[in-house]
Amino acid sequence: MSDWRPGAALAQLRQRAQLLAQIRAFFAARGVLEVETPLLCSRGITDPAIEPLLVERGESLTHAPRFLQTSPEYAMKRLLAAGSGPIYQICKAFRDGEAGRRHNPEFTLLEWYRPGMDHHALMAEVAALVCSCLGERPWQAFTYRELFQRCLQLDPFTADIATLQRTARQLTDPGTLAGGRDLWLDLLLTHAVEPWLAGQGLCFVYDYPASQAALARLAQRDGEVVGERFELYIDGVEVANGYHELDDVVEQRARFEADNRQRAAAGQPERPLDEALLAALAAGLPAVSGVALGLDRLLLLASGETDIRRLLAFSWERC
Repeated sequence: MSDWRPGAALAQLRQRAQLLAQIRAFFAARGVLEVETPLLCSRGITDPAIEPLLVERGESLTHAPRFLQTSPEYAMKRLLAAGSGPIYQICKAFRDGEAGRRHNPEFTLLEWYRPGMDHHALMAEVAALVCSCLGERPWQAFTYRELFQRCLQLDPFTADIATLQRTARQLTDPGTLAGGRDLWLDLLLTHAVEPWLAGQGLCFVYDYPASQAALARLAQRDGEVVGERFELYIDGVEVANGYHELDDVVEQRARFEADNRQRAAAGQPERPLDEALLAALAAGLPAVSGVALGLDRLLLLASGETDIRRLLAFSWERC
């Protein structure tokens, strides 16, 4: 007989409910509107590093399958373009991938958007939210470049790929792994930078290489083009990912198309472009920054647990 019981104790379920109440109170005090958007959509994300889950059968799916959303971002940007003002959403998100100590294919996401804020102002608000949930603590912000120089004594923007490969092989054995600059930068980040961040408490990393801009604007910094995005680490655990949002429809379409070329080259299925999002950008997205924060991971840190499965009523294995 299968184990029908929940994986989380009642105390963890109560702590989750308290966390959700704290978050809603935080945004209510700041006049940020809670919204709800569909989980099933006709377009999926093009990012080669993220795979959505696909719903293929059902009477409602006569024309095409639907994607379980990896994030409510596209729909929320359509609301912003329609004049919603500052908004947030607490929802389920889905990503095809591993299930384990820190990952579940179905997870709870907090996503919010702040018109008129750049990514620096949003980092300060993210820190305020996190401290309201975990207790007051100091926080720091480092540029991506600064961290590589501090931890590896190399400049991630100017070091040639041979240097990146050689440095990565000194830290780990990548076997036959092969790829471009970003692959080696990611290896260096996970094997040298993130371990250092684990001892630094609440830290933001910002201004990533332009090739990692994703949906963020580009800007010039110290002679290099950077993506105006950030990630939040708490005790070495990645918790949030934010952008000073790209609002150029031509550039956004070009990035989606580049994603699909990369997917095709890797043997991955290409994804249809979200034309509704592109139309919203064409109509006019306000200057805005946005961030997605993993609530299950935040609860992990708040509870002192080490396994996310003990915080979910029913993890992937119990569904």
